Amino acid sequence: MSDQEEEFTAQNIPDASGKRDGAYETITIPVPSEDLPESDQTEDNESAPEPPGGGHEALSEAQSDQSPSSLETNDAEHLEEIMLPEQVLDSPVDSERHSLAQLDNAMQSTKQQSDDYHLTSFLDKIKAVKESLKTSMQYSLATVKVVLLPVCQEIIMRFRIDTIFKYLKDHFANQLSVPADVLQIRYAGTILKNNETLLQHGINAQDIVQVEIFSTLPDLYPIKGIRGLNEASQVITVRVQTGIDQYEEVAVEVIKSDLHKPFLGGFRHKITGIEYHNAGTQTVPKKTLEKCNVFCRDTQTVFQRKKLQQTTNTTSTQMTKIGVYVSNMTDKLVTPGKYFSAAEYHAQRLAAVIVLQTYYRRWHAKVMVENIRRQKMLRLKWEEEEKLRKIREKEEWMKLDYYRRHNPQTKEDFELLYNALELWRQEELECINQTFTGAERKAALCELLEKETQLIASIGRHRHNAYMENQEALIQAFLDKCSAPKAWKGFDGKITEMDTQFTIRARELQNIYKCIMLKNISQDERLDVLLTLKHTVKEHECTLTKEILELIDREIDLMMRGVKHHNLEGLRKRISTLFFHYLKTPLFNPEVARHLKVPQDPLKFYKKIHFCYSCQLYLPSTEFAVSSTAHHVHRCRKCVSLDNETRKRESFLKYKCMLQRLFYSEADYEDDSKIAFLMQLEDIQYLTENIWSGQSVLSAWKDLGDLVLVRWDKSLQWSPWNCILLTKDESAAHLKLASIEEMKKLRHRSLRKLSLPAS
Repeated sequence: MSDQEEEFTAQNIPDASGKRDGAYETITIPVPSEDLPESDQTEDNESAPEPPGGGHEALSEAQSDQSPSSLETNDAEHLEEIMLPEQVLDSPVDSERHSLAQLDNAMQSTKQQSDDYHLTSFLDKIKAVKESLKTSMQYSLATVKVVLLPVCQEIIMRFRIDTIFKYLKDHFANQLSVPADVLQIRYAGTILKNNETLLQHGINAQDIVQVEIFSTLPDLYPIKGIRGLNEASQVITVRVQTGIDQYEEVAVEVIKSDLHKPFLGGFRHKITGIEYHNAGTQTVPKKTLEKCNVFCRDTQTVFQRKKLQQTTNTTSTQMTKIGVYVSNMTDKLVTPGKYFSAAEYHAQRLAAVIVLQTYYRRWHAKVMVENIRRQKMLRLKWEEEEKLRKIREKEEWMKLDYYRRHNPQTKEDFELLYNALELWRQEELECINQTFTGAERKAALCELLEKETQLIASIGRHRHNAYMENQEALIQAFLDKCSAPKAWKGFDGKITEMDTQFTIRARELQNIYKCIMLKNISQDERLDVLLTLKHTVKEHECTLTKEILELIDREIDLMMRGVKHHNLEGLRKRISTLFFHYLKTPLFNPEVARHLKVPQDPLKFYKKIHFCYSCQLYLPSTEFAVSSTAHHVHRCRKCVSLDNETRKRESFLKYKCMLQRLFYSEADYEDDSKIAFLMQLEDIQYLTENIWSGQSVLSAWKDLGDLVLVRWDKSLQWSPWNCILLTKDESAAHLKLASIEEMKKLRHRSLRKLSLPAS
């Protein structure tokens, strides 16, 4: 019985150790040599050579001759060696091997003394001690999940709950090639010390705990992932409570996968600080099989097989005979008809086809006529709308012309007035020449001259009023330019504005000027404005500021004496005029230097100055109108306009509109046309009147408001030798033609139609 138990125990010990090593991927943490003196002795004893067989038998006989008292003493020594807790190693595998080796030695000694009375009870005690050692070693380990920060590498290992964390830190310092004093271990937000254990933090055996290891000097000693770890699946043992005081160990396989689990939320315990995450599925997704040869010919080709099937139908006939009577009441007598030949058949088909064609052609003709009728209606409607549009545009143009003549504001408006005056004078002169002769004609001419003089004076008064209104608008626009902030467009398209000290100064002076120009204000408000102006002007001492200060004191004195407001208008006008000169001085308003027409540097002023032979003035080059054929500069724009008003009295408004239409049409081509943008009003007038006789080439229409200058060959850029004068509708049709050959054909057709009535 003892031999069988010994063999059974010896077989179970290596099997258990093998299962343990395979089930847990335990990382062995080295322990200092001074803590393991007895293990070294055990290894030395295990590695010592065994005596030969004869010696073993002699040893057995010698031991069997010992007395029971010595046996009991030896047994007590063996039990004492097994039960000492100091000899249980820190490493689970080494301690287990050492204990099992001691038990084997004890069992061998008990086998030699099997005839003793206490042998059976001693073996039972040894088995109980062996089971208790296995249980204590098994349940003194916990599963530790180590997370390396910041790489977030997870390592699962088995660790004794009564072992200090210094060994764990030394192990990972060796693996990461980082000094041990740089590493820190954190559990539940608390930094763990080197001499602490899991047991001190309330971790029991078979528990699962997660700790984090990070470096206190990440710049000098960064933590990197540990390579070469076993990526295979690991098995951990989890103790699950199945009932009251009933527990069951469940083996859980941990699979390392690259699948990133989504964070599904969770909560943190307020007292313990433990985080609980919502669980998600841990199933590895199925990998889709790669499709091969998807775009080959065999995949895209369909083979079809057709086979006709006809079911059998059995029929029979029956007639009257002996023993069988068949009724003939339902029989029919069939007689042959007239023979129908193939020619008659085809003739019948042809007649039917003709009938079908007749009805189809009738339907097609009705549809076509209906389409033509609808197109005709649309065309007539479009022509009517175009006619109304032209009449409406003509009326609007006449209303605008009438309004501009009665309320002239611009230079073009006064040109229209003088042009109308000249047309009226010519009509009156022609009527006088046809009606009167001699003294009566001279009297009528004198009366006409007097009326013309009155009309010219009236036009002059209108011009003066318009000039004063425009002057105020120009002054306000000038001040707005000076006080406007600096603006530029960024890369994102937004406009950025910035105020400088000069723009702020210009805005303050503009506000003062606006207050000075206010009317219908009380005396106290006027005094406040004058005092503000006085303090502003007093900052600089010069002749202009002294004159402004004298005028301010004079107005204040007159207001205190009770002078009426309408008697102070001249004085206030002088103050506003002098203050405007103050605003236009760059010394007092630096921002105004950027907007003055006269440069501050005299050298720059002399470079672009020309002499006008008419008004005998030196003017900048911008005041002279230079045509494309001019070689010298003679008269300025004012002199040319004055000469036109006194002599020809022509209106260039319609030619200016023609020039603007030319600019817009050439800009739409986007082919870098340059000659068209060099044309002046005089050039357009010369082309229209002298080259094209002031009328359309096709329709001889003479209204300049409807005429445009377009390209003759639209593939070439516009030029005086590549243009034609047409109406707006004719120019639109002309530009739709693809080539010049089509233009020539249309010209020949039109000439032929014109020559037919004459012949």
